[in-house]
Amino acid sequence: MPFKVLPPVIAGLLLAGCAGMTAPPAHESAPPPPRVESRAECGAAQVQDRVGREYSEALGESIRAESGAAAMRVIRPGDAVTLDYRPDRLNVRLDDDDVISEIDCG
Repeated sequence: MPFKVLPPVIAGLLLAGCAGMTAPPAHESAPPPPRVESRAECGAAQVQDRVGREYSEALGESIRAESGAAAMRVIRPGDAVTLDYRPDRLNVRLDDDDVISEIDCG
């Protein structure tokens, strides 16, 4: 007689254990970092006249020197870049023809 009661009890315990399980929360990606429009820290305001010119290494060096930025990076279309914001870093963004499209801090 006890063996007839055992299977329903085991099945009930298994179902009770599963009832408390929930799906893990969905993974959400981190929001993009805020874009701060401060041009004073990297010196982008001093070199805005270079926007629209074709980029060269010599022009890049003069932009970095005149801006006084601690660091500079040239960003071409499709380049992978970090999303960390550094107010002392000058970003020189180029288009497909290596023409400077934007100069900003970050």
